[in-house]
Amino acid sequence: MIVDRYSMSFDLRTTNNQQRMSKEKFIKLTSTAVPLSVENIDTDQIIPARFLKATTREGFGENLFRDWRFDSNNRPVKDFVLNDTKFSGKILVGGKNFGCGSSREHAAWAILNNRLLPVVVSDQFLKNIFKWVDENSKTEITIDLRNQIITIGGEQEKFEINAYKKECLMNAYDDIDYLLNLRKEIKEFDEALIVN
Repeated sequence: MIVDRYSMSFDLRTTNNQQRMSKEKFIKLTSTAVPLSVENIDTDQIIPARFLKATTREGFGENLFRDWRFDSNNRPVKDFVLNDTKFSGKILVGGKNFGCGSSREHAAWAILNNRLLPVVVSDQFLKNIFKWVDENSKTEITIDLRNQIITIGGEQEKFEINAYKKECLMNAYDDIDYLLNLRKEIKEFDEALIVN
């Protein structure tokens, strides 16, 4: 998710869709959101350390926010937002400093996989998002990656994103796909080195 101040990421509640999502292009998303207005959520809260024994990405979604979602008897905690059927959607709106702590990659896998779209927004825009979503859980947010704009309730805000990450998301590339896309340029560069 975000390692800066605020966060939103797409595709929240799906736990077994890594294969399907792996080749989906992300251009624009309009969805309702799940508001998690807690600050300083660290990676051990996102995915507790006891679930880090796996070496693949499968199953982490089931343990996303495990200690907040379930009590000691493994019953859902009713007042935790991910258990509240009023809220759903493909966008998680988190408070300041979301994803702080260690840089464990399992935390990102728990939310989706490495194809998260983290978005940093201003203080006021974040407050407005929480207000609108809390007042009406059917409020939709549009994230336009091509133009780097978030829209909600008639308001818009631009966001920044690394150009490489943007290209990968918009073309459904992983790191290998990105390199394969540059085959021609790599070959030309290689041939130029051999000639010189």
